[in-house]
Amino acid sequence: MIDFTEILETIAHKPIEKRAMTNHGVLNEAYAYAKPSSFSRGMRIDLNGLTILLISGTASIDEHGKSVHIGDFRAQMRRTLDNITGLLASEGCTWDDIVRTSCYLRDIDRDYEAFNEERTSFFKEQGLDPLPASTGIEAKLCRPELLVEIEAIAMFRTDKTTGNREQ
Repeated sequence: MIDFTEILETIAHKPIEKRAMTNHGVLNEAYAYAKPSSFSRGMRIDLNGLTILLISGTASIDEHGKSVHIGDFRAQMRRTLDNITGLLASEGCTWDDIVRTSCYLRDIDRDYEAFNEERTSFFKEQGLDPLPASTGIEAKLCRPELLVEIEAIAMFRTDKTTGNREQ
């Protein structure tokens, strides 16, 4: 159980350490696009033993910044989940640490059934219990060929003296 008093005390008396997350083997940086975009792939926030990862909206983008699996919702969904998996791995964590996702679908009426089947299958493969909190939203995405985008929040404890994940 998280001790919120301890968290508040930490926040009140120590600077919050934050840094951008990246995994160039999975995704390039958005500012490296032909038309640069100003955001980090994610932000790591360390609060004296509690780490929070805020993963930016992630889609079916390859390591060169190109959209992949155009026109194939299920393949885009899997690539999106794989990209998030890679970002989590770069910080030493997994989907077990995800507490929330926000899922944006270009056409929720057309794609929600496939989205939910893919998400359910993926979460079962990961053995998640409990499942993360989640919201599904229809949205116009940043590239017309993208059909799904997911942002995520992960939380985990780290060793207070070394910054390494507790085992």
